[in-house]
Amino acid sequence: MKLGIVGLPNVGKSTLFNSLTKAGALAANYPFATIDPNVGIVAVPDERIEKLGELYHTKKVTPATIEFVDIAGLVKGASKGEGLGNQFLANIREVDAIVHVVRCFEDTNIVHVDGSIDPARDIETINLELIFSDLEILERRIQKVQKQARMDKTLAKEMELLEAVKAHLEDNQMARTFEVPEDEDMQLWFKGYNLLTAKPTIYAANVKEDELADDGAANPNVAKVRELAKEEGAEVFVICAQIEQELAELDDEEKAEFLADLGVESSGLDKLVAASYSLLGLISYLTAGEDECRAWTITKGTKAPQAAGKIHTDFERGFIKAEVVNYKDLLELGSLAAAREKGLVGMEGKEYVVKDGDVILFRFNV
Repeated sequence: MKLGIVGLPNVGKSTLFNSLTKAGALAANYPFATIDPNVGIVAVPDERIEKLGELYHTKKVTPATIEFVDIAGLVKGASKGEGLGNQFLANIREVDAIVHVVRCFEDTNIVHVDGSIDPARDIETINLELIFSDLEILERRIQKVQKQARMDKTLAKEMELLEAVKAHLEDNQMARTFEVPEDEDMQLWFKGYNLLTAKPTIYAANVKEDELADDGAANPNVAKVRELAKEEGAEVFVICAQIEQELAELDDEEKAEFLADLGVESSGLDKLVAASYSLLGLISYLTAGEDECRAWTITKGTKAPQAAGKIHTDFERGFIKAEVVNYKDLLELGSLAAAREKGLVGMEGKEYVVKDGDVILFRFNV
């Protein structure tokens, strides 16, 4: 999974990125401190594989990962080359979802590019730049298709879709709220345009430390972000980027104590992982043994052969059966053999839909 972190300059983007990845991206109090997109790979916290690792005395525990791309602060006119322009919008096209950091705190020591705190305006500024960039993509496609569409029924149908999506964007609506007709061709075309505004979005409402305990409930700026996100069908999570930076320096025990002192249950990374998995419809299944315990990320509804293909294409090609047990049952009983005796291990075929927390041993032949 690849997430792009975007937002206006000085909203806490690079501070958040630093804390999530410990990659040391430059965070400075002026626009465009991030000149190139920084990339960091982050392990998805998952106590299930840690516990399985202890059970199997495994040599290696491998969590699922998220790739974060920190993209330079966008400003009004970015799609036309203002600030650092279109090169950064191109970087966003490569991600699975967008994490849009929105500043919801006042601080006279940190300048705001527009001079005041207004999440609705800030979100609109970024969204408009994404819309303008998408309109350019559509215009180029329209110019290519238009002439031939008179003589080609398939292209005429695509023109119909292009014009409808263009009108939707020109009405300041994001492409992710556009209802693509139930037509296989149109579904494929729409996906192929790879529109920025079609990407799932998670809003990170950046607040002060003392607003974390109630999850930003008393902050009117957070309320605005939640309202806008609801209209778009986007996810929201509340963070304090500064606190996340401090947490990044602590070990697990110290981190738990620090969060408890703040009256907070989850770190920003935990919240972001949960929001990302929920938004993208993802789950994890597990593999366990003496050599390695590992988490594998798949889409909800994935069947056993395709899940096996995440490990190796040979596993999918030569799939025979999947030996499946729930990780809680496995931990409780202490071994796969004990789980088999209790009748808690299923031998599943090609139509089995993998569930979150399944521990699977694949049988295959190639």
